[in-house]
Amino acid sequence: MLQLNGTVFMPSVLTLIGIPGLESVQFWIGLPFCAMYIVALFGNFLILVIIKSEHSLHEPMYLFLAMLGVTDIALSTCILPKMLGIFWFHSPEILFDACLFQMWLIHTFQCTESGILLAMALDRYVAICDPLRHASIFTHKLLTQIGAGVTLRASVLIALCLILIKCRLKHYRTTVVSHSFCEHMAIVKLAAEDTRINKIYGLFVAFIILGFDIIFITLSYIRIFVTVFKLPQKEARLKAFNTCIAHICVFLVFYLLGFFSSFTHRFGFHIPSYIHILLSNLYLLVPPFLNPIVYGVKTKQIRDRVSKIFHLKDAS
Repeated sequence: MLQLNGTVFMPSVLTLIGIPGLESVQFWIGLPFCAMYIVALFGNFLILVIIKSEHSLHEPMYLFLAMLGVTDIALSTCILPKMLGIFWFHSPEILFDACLFQMWLIHTFQCTESGILLAMALDRYVAICDPLRHASIFTHKLLTQIGAGVTLRASVLIALCLILIKCRLKHYRTTVVSHSFCEHMAIVKLAAEDTRINKIYGLFVAFIILGFDIIFITLSYIRIFVTVFKLPQKEARLKAFNTCIAHICVFLVFYLLGFFSSFTHRFGFHIPSYIHILLSNLYLLVPPFLNPIVYGVKTKQIRDRVSKIFHLKDAS
């Protein structure tokens, strides 16, 4: 690691300080974060087991839910072990390349989750607005293509963020990252060189993926609501609307936290840094924690299966 004119040339190791300003209470902050991670793992694994074991759940809605569960497990696992290492075991160092790899994994799974939420919204749109064609459109082949497509879209676009960092940014003002995980803007801000291209591309990826997805998800639900309110029977309207409630809850949690975190990180100059970092952490941890709870409560087939599993355990 070479020091040149007060800057560091191509650092090999970075230091993650956790949550700046809250170092003295990070141990206690780690406790609810760890509890959320355990619930996320257990809940998502339980949903995956239920969907796999129940042949009647091998339908597009539940297969998309399984994809969401796998993504949530991977996303939370990318961040929590290292974060708890910082909070509990005072292990803040991370190799620069390992930090970039963590950044790529985190943002790739974020964007993949957004694509899956879009696919789930389109699935509900076809199921409610054109039910006779639903089975012929959402075939297992299409589901596989959608899963591969949203993953490839995310991994390629985020990989270009890594390439821009590796190829353009050689000198860094510091090796201390004021964050609890490796986030794109947190790394770019360390550079002592012109970072406008990196920042512009980061915003481009956010809008081309998250912006595109949220527009089409919103349009899908507007069309769904118009169709539902035109149904003549009240029971049919309630049944159709009830199938969308869980999706809407997950959709709102994911995007509201995401956009609030992103914009405060970039433009909230008067907001304390620990607020930025806490919001970023919650954005990654809350959806994996809440998704299995929301779907477990609002989806009758999953709720009945969970009740049956625990009833059998109680009986034995």
